[in-house]
Amino acid sequence: MTALLEQAYPFVQSGKVRGIRCSTRPDAINRKILDTLKSYGVTAIELGAQSMDDGVLLANGRGHTALATEKACGLIREYGFELGLQMMVGLYKSTPETDLCTARKILELAPDTVRVYPTVILKNTGLGELYQSGEYVPYPFDTAVEVCAQMLEMFDSAGIRVIKLGLHASETVEADLLGGYYHPAFRELCEGFLFREKMEAAFDGTENYTVYVSERAVSKAVGQKKCNLEYFRKCGINVKIFPEKTLKNREIIIEKDV
Repeated sequence: MTALLEQAYPFVQSGKVRGIRCSTRPDAINRKILDTLKSYGVTAIELGAQSMDDGVLLANGRGHTALATEKACGLIREYGFELGLQMMVGLYKSTPETDLCTARKILELAPDTVRVYPTVILKNTGLGELYQSGEYVPYPFDTAVEVCAQMLEMFDSAGIRVIKLGLHASETVEADLLGGYYHPAFRELCEGFLFREKMEAAFDGTENYTVYVSERAVSKAVGQKKCNLEYFRKCGINVKIFPEKTLKNREIIIEKDV
């Protein structure tokens, strides 16, 4: 650890970078470690909490408890670091309810940033073996999108930045993929779901509607591969979506066609 920090710290001293960010396990945090990180210019620490349910943590061999995450967060805050928390959705033995409960407990810990990683099952892993044996049956992909969309809205409303939602696309992941919730544009799926909910709440019966959204949000309103438009078409609702320069991102104006 110190060998790596010694390579990075000169860039902090020179002013070329403002600080160093690192990620670690909740049970790897103690005062000695934090003193060392502080002395080398580390400014942000992310913890791989993954779940705040002890049963899920135990079933997945995480080797730490939810209490360890809570204690680590308290120490990190005491030392004045920026706090980030990482969680996984759809782990072995988890449910939509336990995942949303984890998100609510993370909200209570008030991190500065969050990363949400829907579980991706890879070959030659413990999860892969459980999946192939039929012991691990993930809940449906569409449910994972809905759960993660709810989390995105929860964190956004609380002013907590979601700096990652979904696993980064890579050839290695795609080559070793067995199952789980992998999509190269997973965040956009979640944002599209939220837009669809906003529109659906405003629609009144099976009519024709024109929806104006910010230019940056058109693809989210339309949905991945126009899935939102298709969803409403099946419901007997015709939707036309247009960009509107004066709107901010995620704001919409809905007009019923007459």
